[in-house]
Amino acid sequence: MFHWLSSTSPRYTLVVLALLTTLHGCATVSGPTSEDYGSRTLGTVWDDQMIESRGKAVVRAAKPELQDAHLGITSFNGMVLLTGQVPSEETKQAATAAIKDMRKVRTVHNELEIAGPTTMMARTNDAWLTTKVKTVLITNPETDAGRVKVVTENGVVYLMGLLSRTESEAAVEKTRQVFGVQKIVKIFEYIN
Repeated sequence: MFHWLSSTSPRYTLVVLALLTTLHGCATVSGPTSEDYGSRTLGTVWDDQMIESRGKAVVRAAKPELQDAHLGITSFNGMVLLTGQVPSEETKQAATAAIKDMRKVRTVHNELEIAGPTTMMARTNDAWLTTKVKTVLITNPETDAGRVKVVTENGVVYLMGLLSRTESEAAVEKTRQVFGVQKIVKIFEYIN
């Protein structure tokens, strides 16, 4: 496919592939047009990535018990989803308190469970469920999978995104049909 890449240095190849990946990403997150009010700007995507990366450090520093907790932080358009397992109600509340005042965080949905960490097998199953749900959404003409973020924790599928009510209903219906999904939690922002 890219024959010219084989004759160049590995470092150059990585730079070119990273650039192509970045440019492809820019095309899918361009600013909203009159036809597509659900798109996020590149700045919003960047803000979400910063919330996720800084959020882990902020939350883990809030309480010593959070250092070893299985904790997931997902941000979509400033809406933050906390998933995973923590040892107590106190640590669960500390996680919310730590992240809610971060810059660009608009809302926090704390779905942390008070339990021991899930097994590697459960996490592998969650990753597989996420892949199956994303595939179903990509192949569904009634949904724009680029505006939906799928997070799975312990068999529970969380759907985040900027969708119309019709699109969200279609996304939930398609997700419901995926074998292995135990529960669906909608965290949508409606654009109509």
